[in-house]
Amino acid sequence: MTDTYRIFGAEPSPYSVKVRSYMRYKGIPHDWVVRSMDKMEEFQRYAKLPLIPCVVAPDETAMQDSTPIIETLEEKFSDLSIMTGDPAADFISALIEEYGDEWGNKHMFHYRWTYEPDQKATAKWIASETMPNASEEERSGIETMLLDRMPKRLFFVGSSEETLEQIEGSFKRLLRLLEDHLRNREYLFGGRPAMADFGIWPQLYELSIDPTPRKVMLSGFPAVLEYVERMIFPEAIGEFETLENLMPTLGPILEDEVAGLFLPWSDANAKALAAGEESFTVSLQGQEFSQKPQKYHARSLNVLRERYGRMADKSSLDPVLERTGCLKWLKLEG
Repeated sequence: MTDTYRIFGAEPSPYSVKVRSYMRYKGIPHDWVVRSMDKMEEFQRYAKLPLIPCVVAPDETAMQDSTPIIETLEEKFSDLSIMTGDPAADFISALIEEYGDEWGNKHMFHYRWTYEPDQKATAKWIASETMPNASEEERSGIETMLLDRMPKRLFFVGSSEETLEQIEGSFKRLLRLLEDHLRNREYLFGGRPAMADFGIWPQLYELSIDPTPRKVMLSGFPAVLEYVERMIFPEAIGEFETLENLMPTLGPILEDEVAGLFLPWSDANAKALAAGEESFTVSLQGQEFSQKPQKYHARSLNVLRERYGRMADKSSLDPVLERTGCLKWLKLEG
């Protein structure tokens, strides 16, 4: 038995590169195994769900779902912790990570499958990764299938003609806020990556590759682009900053994006699932947003709320959550 982990993933998958970036940072020995057709039988031996990444530990234990994978490895590998040591800052870091995983994915998926140049580039990219030994004709067939199938799935992330301006406006606002926040620091919480970075960065990484959002990112966000490059092979450059020092530029991200969009959307999604609704509509910053309810998002919101509820001392956290508008969405009813 070796001490090497295996990551079954793919470069176009934000959650795959998320886990790889984390393992690179921690110095965890790993092999990057592209989940191509010739690796599918091996992948299926370990994966309970047909989703990547799937991480196989040296003892053959398999793990899926990027956030629990990182949390499990963080307990095992204590060096270079992505926890700041401040419970309030760590909760906010987890909240931003969840925003990146769930709302930031809307930015990525929307751009990737809405615009023709992005659709074609991604279909070609996926076909090349999944069928490296296939003929040109076989790859063309996969590309055609993806071009037919994936744009039809935009509604699953809430992307439509009605929400186009809202999703793209959110992405551009996030870039502006991040540019301000990252102008004088390497990572979201200071001189070393925190949990939040591994939620925000993967979506930005994919967006920086896809043609249409890449043009947006090249139009005036150099600090964000440097951050995207830095997180491919992240290193500890300094120490974590205090929450007080971070809030002047981190606060607007919490207020405008997390409390303004992500948390009310998450709450509406959870309520729609509980009511057995096929779709739901929620008003976000004065605009209606509609989509199909997502079970995983409801579970992850509940995990956040339970984590908040378990915190014994909220004296330094609650003022930040109250000031940014996040608090009301995190308190469990009753």
